[in-house]
Amino acid sequence: MTKIAIIEDDSVISQMYRMKFEAAGFDVQIADNGKRGVELVEAFSPDIILLDLQMPEMNGTEALEIIRKNDWGKSVPVIILTNLGEEESPKELKALNIHSYIVKANLTPNQVLEQVKKALNIT
Repeated sequence: MTKIAIIEDDSVISQMYRMKFEAAGFDVQIADNGKRGVELVEAFSPDIILLDLQMPEMNGTEALEIIRKNDWGKSVPVIILTNLGEEESPKELKALNIHSYIVKANLTPNQVLEQVKKALNIT
């Protein structure tokens, strides 16, 4: 089963995506901040990560920097899922090999699901 890690501090949003992805047959785990997100991906080894940028304790960019230092984490696809416009995002993000950048308000959960399937080459 394809595994997805959702690192998102807004529980309403993370639960909405959990339901959407589980209904589509994915195994979903959630972390509510960047620090827990790093711990989650190290233990869970997801096939893809959906990562918010603005979170307490550790932001998404800091979490991704740590994930990318891990051998396994160097190649896992990461989709940034945030309400921060791409022009406002940290410049360090470009060096961290993100698959795509989604502004939450611009896409429906169905469209996000399609982006995940595309990133994983699932039809």
